[in-house]
Amino acid sequence: MKLKKGDKIIVTTGKDKGKKGTIERVYVKQNKVLIPSINMYKRHIKKSEKAPQGGIVDIPRPLDTSKVMLICPKCGKFIRVAIKVDQKKRFRICRKCKSEL
Repeated sequence: MKLKKGDKIIVTTGKDKGKKGTIERVYVKQNKVLIPSINMYKRHIKKSEKAPQGGIVDIPRPLDTSKVMLICPKCGKFIRVAIKVDQKKRFRICRKCKSEL
């Protein structure tokens, strides 16, 4: 997977199209990423010790990686990531400005 925790992304499709955020968690096997305050859904919770009032709570759901694009920190554009291999080390590279990420 070419996306990592802490990368800045933009959502390209769906109800949150155009929103920007930072990756909080990456699910490699499911090919999904979790971004706070994006792809929110409502969950009904019973009263418990953790939630003494109960009620309806907003929770972020993981979003498929095909629906997000990485924002290059140097040029600020939405990019696809290229991989460069140099003496057994792998580097992520911006396809537009050719800088390392």
